[in-house]
Amino acid sequence: MSDDKKPVAEVKKVAKPPLAAAPRPVEYKKIIRLGESDLDGGHRIEHALSHIRGVSWSYAHALRNVLGLQNKKLSDLSEEELNKIKDALMNPTKYGIPNWMLNRQKDLISGKSMHLLSADLVLAGKMDVKFLKTIKTYRGVRHSFNYKVRGQRTRSKGANVRGRVGGTVGVVKRKLAPGTGAKKDEKK
Repeated sequence: MSDDKKPVAEVKKVAKPPLAAAPRPVEYKKIIRLGESDLDGGHRIEHALSHIRGVSWSYAHALRNVLGLQNKKLSDLSEEELNKIKDALMNPTKYGIPNWMLNRQKDLISGKSMHLLSADLVLAGKMDVKFLKTIKTYRGVRHSFNYKVRGQRTRSKGANVRGRVGGTVGVVKRKLAPGTGAKKDEKK
């Protein structure tokens, strides 16, 4: 029986070709600078634009419609489209955005309607409050004392910069001290 063994076929070693380089994923811009803000390239246009201070979702939607862009990821946009968005953020009336959508209508100094973004928006708000304080309007005086400005309750509710404003007011019973002459009501 031992002589009846069949010869075992030899296993040929085949040289494997070197591993081909894996296809590189399409590189996209992870962070895109628009309107003085760093935006995530993975977000869609409207969502990403709404992360800029001074741009609401409705304003972002109107900008995208006016420019005729699809709501694709920000990283998929070409340089030309990004420049178009930058220009539309700086000059919205040039692209047909109506004045009622702008956040600074009939500016006190220039008289023009404009749309302010990020640091300019914050600075304009501070300058408005400072102006109200200098001309001593009711709102300006309330701002200067750090009181609530828009007619909210100040007796019991709410807090501001100075912490809780106005404790609740109630009736406090006077404690009777011995020897002060205050006596309880006696039945006669």
